[in-house]
Amino acid sequence: MEENQKKSALKEKDGIPQPEILNASSMQKVLLKRKNQPSAEELIAGILAQDKVALSRAITLVESTNLDHLVKANEIINGCLPHANKSIRIGITGVPGVGKSTFIEAFGKHLTSMGKKVAVLAVDPSSTISHGSILGDKTRMEELVKDENAFIRPSASGETLGGVARKTRETIILCEACGFDTIIIETVGVGQSETAVHSMVDFFLLLKISGAGDELQGIKRGIMEMADTIVINKADGDNIAKAKLAKTEFNRALHLFPAKNSGWIPKVTTCSAFEKTGIDNVWKIIADYFELVKANHYFEEKRQNQNQFWMMETINEQLKNHFHQFPSMDTLLKNSSKAVEEGKISPFQAATDLLNLYFKSKE
Repeated sequence: MEENQKKSALKEKDGIPQPEILNASSMQKVLLKRKNQPSAEELIAGILAQDKVALSRAITLVESTNLDHLVKANEIINGCLPHANKSIRIGITGVPGVGKSTFIEAFGKHLTSMGKKVAVLAVDPSSTISHGSILGDKTRMEELVKDENAFIRPSASGETLGGVARKTRETIILCEACGFDTIIIETVGVGQSETAVHSMVDFFLLLKISGAGDELQGIKRGIMEMADTIVINKADGDNIAKAKLAKTEFNRALHLFPAKNSGWIPKVTTCSAFEKTGIDNVWKIIADYFELVKANHYFEEKRQNQNQFWMMETINEQLKNHFHQFPSMDTLLKNSSKAVEEGKISPFQAATDLLNLYFKSKE
């Protein structure tokens, strides 16, 4: 009786052994190919020939913090620079859940249907605990990723400001040299990333949704002042009326902000990325913007200012990277941190001592 009570209705079946996917010979070829890294000249030639594989490998070098990779990446960038700066750069931001990936796919497909070549640089947030990223933007944009005239590159935000810094700025150059005439940068949508993206794009699009509370709560100086257009997404079904109301509210709010140096008056429009309605109007607004800023020469002026800004940002970042790769710096930092925690030295003096040690090693 007791034996019957112990029996369970649940039974686990034996698993099915997985077949061998690659034989030893094939695996060896793959490993050998990985070891034989192409030279900078080969990657440059591949990029100029519009080879997406070469482009991807070059971007990987740009994103690396390895100093050897940095030298090679700089060589590739310098080789591609004369063939860059022939695109328009669009930054797209919005809080998580606003439908950025769905919108970018619908927008990207609309552009490729017009014969344009679109590169999407999507920044995926990194975990502050595990430091990992899902990098699932290609999965979300399943139609666009199959488009021959599109290139999607998800990158982990890491510890950079909102996930955008030198690596994104230089990736733009590589994509332009590869023949992409429209570069879209999707931000994490967590606040500070918008500032960095605004400093590397020509047009800044803020994606919003209606029905998420008081619309005036979203009207804050800063992000609103940076936006060249506000697009109310998910304007479909029962949400159409709310989207129209949100459009009216944002239009009123935009009149409170000072005029832009570009002479452009920001627009507000609605769309449904899911139903692919209103996307053509978004592109018309963007096209009107570029017609204006190229006519009044603001386009070139903004690009020149951005280049100056990113020169200084690159200096700051490379100095930081070199400092942290200084021999025994990890140990020195731990010892200094402990001394600061115990109150034996001020944080300013500790920083000065470490910097002096670093600069003396360079003499």
